[in-house]
Amino acid sequence: MYKPLTTMPLLFLAASAFAQKQATTEKDSLQQKHLGEVVVSANRRPVTLDHVPSSVTILSKKTLDNNMAVTTDVTDILAREVPGMAPGAQTNSNVGQGLRGRSVLVMIDGIPQSSPLRNGEVDLRSIDPAVLERVEVLKGATAIYGNGATGGLINYITANPTGDKPLSGKTSVNMTGGLVGLKNSVGGRFGQMLQGKSGKWEYMASGVYEQTGEYKDANGELVGPNYSLGETETWNGYAKAGYHINSRQKLQLMYNFFRSQQNSNYTLVNGDIAKGIPATGVLGKTAGTPTGSKGNHNVHLVYQADSLIGATSLTADAYFESRDDIFYVSFGRFEGGDGQSHTLDKKKGLRLMLNSPLLNRGSFSGNISYGADLLNDITSQPLVDGRVWVPEMNMLNYAPFAETQFTFWDNIILKAGVRVENVGVKVKDYTTLQLTSGGTVVSPAIAVKGGDLNYTAKLFNAGIRYNRLPLFMPYFSFSQGFSVSDVGLALRDSKVNDIRKINTEAVLVNNYELGFVTEHKGLRFELSSFVSTSKLGADMIFDPNTGLFNVSRTPERIYGFEAAVSYSVLKNLDLSATYSYLEGKADTAKTGGSYNVYLNGRRIAPPKITGTVAYRPLKDLEVRIQYLGVQGRDRFAKNAKGVYNGNEGAVKAYNLFNFAASYKLNPKTMFTLGVENLFNEDYFPARSQWFMQPGFYAKGRGASFNLGIAITY
Repeated sequence: MYKPLTTMPLLFLAASAFAQKQATTEKDSLQQKHLGEVVVSANRRPVTLDHVPSSVTILSKKTLDNNMAVTTDVTDILAREVPGMAPGAQTNSNVGQGLRGRSVLVMIDGIPQSSPLRNGEVDLRSIDPAVLERVEVLKGATAIYGNGATGGLINYITANPTGDKPLSGKTSVNMTGGLVGLKNSVGGRFGQMLQGKSGKWEYMASGVYEQTGEYKDANGELVGPNYSLGETETWNGYAKAGYHINSRQKLQLMYNFFRSQQNSNYTLVNGDIAKGIPATGVLGKTAGTPTGSKGNHNVHLVYQADSLIGATSLTADAYFESRDDIFYVSFGRFEGGDGQSHTLDKKKGLRLMLNSPLLNRGSFSGNISYGADLLNDITSQPLVDGRVWVPEMNMLNYAPFAETQFTFWDNIILKAGVRVENVGVKVKDYTTLQLTSGGTVVSPAIAVKGGDLNYTAKLFNAGIRYNRLPLFMPYFSFSQGFSVSDVGLALRDSKVNDIRKINTEAVLVNNYELGFVTEHKGLRFELSSFVSTSKLGADMIFDPNTGLFNVSRTPERIYGFEAAVSYSVLKNLDLSATYSYLEGKADTAKTGGSYNVYLNGRRIAPPKITGTVAYRPLKDLEVRIQYLGVQGRDRFAKNAKGVYNGNEGAVKAYNLFNFAASYKLNPKTMFTLGVENLFNEDYFPARSQWFMQPGFYAKGRGASFNLGIAITY
């Protein structure tokens, strides 16, 4: 039997975070599957969820579809569905939307979309959710796919062909718009999918196009256009083909293209934070190139063979990723005139993994997974006009790994593994760009000698889970994560003439988790707690004297807990709720234990509450109410100017409700209606509040609708 090929087998179970699974079935009933029935591949080797002694949240196809009836913004979907995920800001940038206070590694079928070398924080919007089968989220530091996942990883699993017909498909059409200030807010979406199976072949092809109208706030006023998803054009092309060589071997090829750019008819009008006046826009041509993802290409080839010598299985894959993400124009900041930067990133990778049984004697069984990953990542951040801001960084990463898993008496699961990272980064000689603020030079141009940066790290993980009693299934894990920690940011802000003098030391994170799961009939409850420490941080600290953000490399300690409950009250009524709490401090004096300064809003999100009521009054009708409550957070004092420093603004609480309904007219036709911000809450998203940047001090979207029809055949 073939294992799912959507991700590579288990490289090294991310010894990671505690927490929580919210997987729903693909049946009409929304009752959750038992843990032993849910197969996940976020571990790279597909296993059932009750064999994972760490935190995993699964967003099933049904969960994605329910959310897409309201919005296709995957950053908003993740914020509502994943405990520990910071709230989004309805923009094409995910600045500050980390996982448990640290960076998250985003992947598509195991292909890294994030670039730790120069983290532009735009990686969450890498693919359209319509082509996904599910999303797997591992929370807590992990090294399962290499460097960058100090807070966890998000793996977008693309869809596979279903059914046995040589040709079947689905066509969907949606109309969107604001319920307050309808003028110019109407947009649309069209999707077409075809799939089939014939003999040893199977295929799927999909195309999605979406154009949004203007985003309006609760008062019908234009939402500030800086990175707004209003007036945005999105394309996604997807294809996958598989060939069953024989009963034991399969070959699969996937390609995905994603582009999402804003073409606004407005120029930005900065907000006034002190007076509570939001950023907005006035009619006029936007300067520079449209912001957003100009193009994200992913190619993935996978070969899998089962039942080789000694019942060993083999998975080998190769991938290529290329992306170009464009940022807004900075006026009066750069030497030589205004500038607009973009991150260019190309990755090529090879992976090989073998899995062999170790023993299978009665109540004892075990296996070992072993292999190696090879990754070449070339990243830079030039200005669109060709000036060099961040020079090209050429990274070669080689990492062998091994991990064992044992099961005792069917109830005790024990895992332990090691991964060895060997990273080399080559940088040529370059000259930094002179930066100014208010006409004053705050960072002079410096000629910097290039060279090689080398990193090595041995990363360990271990975890245990006990499933004997459904009312109390505890687990504990220890895991380590590793990241080269935004080398590009350090290089572009260099104050010295040699890269060897720049503090580019990698971040090593230790993550400890303790939690338990309770299951009884239609009830499921999970409570998890964690502590995450690192001797070297990467916090963005605002300097009010220069107007620039600098990286603070001080020891950090982050801790928190999450609770999640779901209950099938009746066959046609399901309830669920979550609560997430997070806190973090830095040891600025580097005393080795005195964590004296709070980490800012860019790192630590305020407490978050979510809730969902799903009701099916008729067999073919389902209605859902979804709640998101972002609580307040106020940790910092105002500066001498009477305002908060950047990233330190106080967050005032807000409460949002979404409504979604779906009606199946017949087995092939489905109507959906979604209302975002049902009660038209007038609010500023958390990021708008803590960021303290006038251009990003924008309100959230007011009440808006999404009306759709989908036809399958």
